[in-house]
Amino acid sequence: MNENNIEILLVEDNPNDVELALDALREHKLADYIHVVHDGAEALDFIFCQGAYAQRTIHNPRLILLDLKLPKVNGLEVLQRIRGDPLTKTTPVVILTSSQEERDIAASYNLGVNSYIVKPVDFEHFTDAVRHLGFYWLLLNQSPKL
Repeated sequence: MNENNIEILLVEDNPNDVELALDALREHKLADYIHVVHDGAEALDFIFCQGAYAQRTIHNPRLILLDLKLPKVNGLEVLQRIRGDPLTKTTPVVILTSSQEERDIAASYNLGVNSYIVKPVDFEHFTDAVRHLGFYWLLLNQSPKL
């Protein structure tokens, strides 16, 4: 993979939400490379180049779209690990979840999430939200080079 390619890590266990997000990102040509993992443990393995991803070249995604309600390791634990490591602490992380619980929102921001978005229920609103996310975080936002 070319270092200049746009890379998104999508951490989502719901296959329908994965397809909706991929369709929205591809339709608007917002990402050259999107990697999908289906649980928190796999996300950590990918991000930190361990386990099944031990041979992966260390290259932080430009954006991590992270669900909270994940099998094995929940999204808040994944976020805490990301923010606790000097190599990943500035990687933009957007929580994209169905949880509207104030405790989840507060915990996410306390751990350093960049944005918290509740998944819209209908298809059109969901794809529009993903399109806006991709446009802002991948094309407008400037992140530090580490």
